[in-house]
Amino acid sequence: MAALITIGSMGAQAQTKSWTADNGNGTFTNPLFYDEFSDPDIIRVGDDYYLAGTTMHAVPGLVILHSKDLVNWENISYCFDRFDFDDPAFSLKDGKEIYGQGIWAPAIRYVRSVEDSLQGKSGQFYVFSNVNGKGLQCYTAKDIRGPWKHHNMKGNIYDLAVLFDDDGKIYAIHKYGEVHCTELKPDMSGPVEGTDRVIIPEGNGIGEGHHMYKINGMYYLISTDYSPNGRTLCSRSKSIWGPYETRVITADETYGYHAASLTQVPRGTKPRIGTDGTKFALGPVDKDATACTNAHQGGIVQAKNGTWWALLMQDFHSIGRTVCLMPITWVDGWPMIGLKGNLGRAPRTWYKPDTVLGCYGIDEEAQPMRSPYERNEDFNGKTLGRVWQWNHNPDEKMWSLKGGRLRIQSAPADQLMWARNTLTQRVIGPKSVATVELFVKGMKDGDVCGLGNINVPCSWVGIVKQGKSLTLRCFEQLTNDTVNVPVGLPNGKIWLRMTGDYDNDQAQYAYSTDGVRFQTIGRMMPLSYQLLTFQGSRHALFAFNRNGVKGGYAEFDNFTVDEPCADRSGNIPYGKTIRIINKATGRPAIALKHGVLYDTHPDDNSQLTQFRVIDCGQGRVALQCADGRFVKVYGDGLPGDVRFIDKIDLSTLKTTDEVNSTQFLWQDFLDHDFMLLSLQNHRYLGKSPTTGSPYSMDYAGPDPARRNGSVLMWEEVK
Repeated sequence: MAALITIGSMGAQAQTKSWTADNGNGTFTNPLFYDEFSDPDIIRVGDDYYLAGTTMHAVPGLVILHSKDLVNWENISYCFDRFDFDDPAFSLKDGKEIYGQGIWAPAIRYVRSVEDSLQGKSGQFYVFSNVNGKGLQCYTAKDIRGPWKHHNMKGNIYDLAVLFDDDGKIYAIHKYGEVHCTELKPDMSGPVEGTDRVIIPEGNGIGEGHHMYKINGMYYLISTDYSPNGRTLCSRSKSIWGPYETRVITADETYGYHAASLTQVPRGTKPRIGTDGTKFALGPVDKDATACTNAHQGGIVQAKNGTWWALLMQDFHSIGRTVCLMPITWVDGWPMIGLKGNLGRAPRTWYKPDTVLGCYGIDEEAQPMRSPYERNEDFNGKTLGRVWQWNHNPDEKMWSLKGGRLRIQSAPADQLMWARNTLTQRVIGPKSVATVELFVKGMKDGDVCGLGNINVPCSWVGIVKQGKSLTLRCFEQLTNDTVNVPVGLPNGKIWLRMTGDYDNDQAQYAYSTDGVRFQTIGRMMPLSYQLLTFQGSRHALFAFNRNGVKGGYAEFDNFTVDEPCADRSGNIPYGKTIRIINKATGRPAIALKHGVLYDTHPDDNSQLTQFRVIDCGQGRVALQCADGRFVKVYGDGLPGDVRFIDKIDLSTLKTTDEVNSTQFLWQDFLDHDFMLLSLQNHRYLGKSPTTGSPYSMDYAGPDPARRNGSVLMWEEVK
């Protein structure tokens, strides 16, 4: 029996708040985007930052975002509208596809010669990337918004870094383990023959995903490795050709996210993407494993104020890989991720690059808070919104924007993953609800259309027409299961919905015949991340015909996305009295009369387990026990040095040490999960679940399962 849910109708113009990392108080919270953006590469040109990322088989391809502050971003360009190779695989034709291939791991650069500068001319943007089976590609433009010129450079160079050196030579650094350097021709026609050399031999623990920089005359190579688990490394040398010395600059930073269930296939086989789903399986989940999901591949950049930052990707469950912004601390000439006292790890919440600490007024130069994309779409314009991408090259004659709707003609296909002209956009987490209106009067016999999830395995909910009858169907490829509901649809219209809880890897379909009352259909489906298409979950609007002929058409309108977790303004319980529960033990913290912070029985609701959260500005808080004492960190914050100080007036604190020992930067982990970061030693409050020691302020960060004692929960005391 389908569960009945009553939810208010979301109109076409409903502008829901979308996730942005900016907290509006001078801080940001990772991830920068709660949707997929993998293999990021970053540059700064004057006051502007540009970020390029992988798009695989989807078009338009090679996305470029723009920012003024490294936190608030806007999608301003793609390097190409469609793949221009004469190969049916790029268009889902003749039974061929490029799932998990396409174009990936870009390197973005901007070069302005001395001659250009003297003549007042602008420089040129370059985006390098690999296309499987086609070799190295380069796209150039004078304006970041295009138009872009395509150069097919060919050659076996992929997952590369590119450096325009001071002597005018251009180098590509590439390959895994045994790192190679190859000179490129200035006209972008290809590699310079005979220049390929090994610059770091196998055996040095180096991986791939390279990013090369020349800083103060020294060559720095940022790489990522996944064997035996994820790490980010830096190799440096006085010469591009080496020798290089290498250090790990970050490891184990998962922000408390364990590896997601990976889609698996039988060893030695490659099942057809759109075939029998029972040939796929969702792998086991090890909540304690870091695996390769921690912060890894990405670039570094120097901000306008001189500080350095890394933009690294991290796996966020079924969302896929997205970007985190991490401060860099230079130590003995090494760009270490993190802060003094806690190198190798990075806070989830930290100060924006342009934040002036201690300034509580409004910064008139602060950039407006924004998310990269407008996800809602009423299809009234002449072009699609930038958030949309096609699954492979579309047939331009088979879709149109007509009468304020998106019309997709149905072409022959036996399954969603083989349906041409499927329009997609990335899902957004941690939770979201996508709804679309579907018009079916143009359907013909054998047509299937609806709202789906492009992933492996895939799923969808939609309308199937057989003869003159219509059936509402929910299909789940993993189980090859269908749920059918006969529908009349006298108005030729139905609302379809997908509700996703992506942090917990599950989603549920629903439908409505009036746009108000929604009924679920099918089960709560498990979701995964997978290395078959190298993508997370994606919404899909589709139409295809299972009879092997060109069918009719489907029309879509008023696609909306509601994000219930996007508004984080109430996530820090300022002014409230709370109990602090340790996730590792389920036991509340208690301010012992003896003077240390400890834990107590879960049922203890006494005054000493109650703490008022005092807003100290810019995301900082002080904790005051109900008996009046304040939490204070002494010394290095070892166990027993998280103690208390008698009543104080926070406004009278004068020295930095006094402030930093009694104020903490709140780390929002959503759903009442949080951490407290000391501004004194840049480590976190925590208590071992096994040793019996009192609370300390010496934790480097959370473990993937959030049960090492550093991740806390809060509950309000009424």
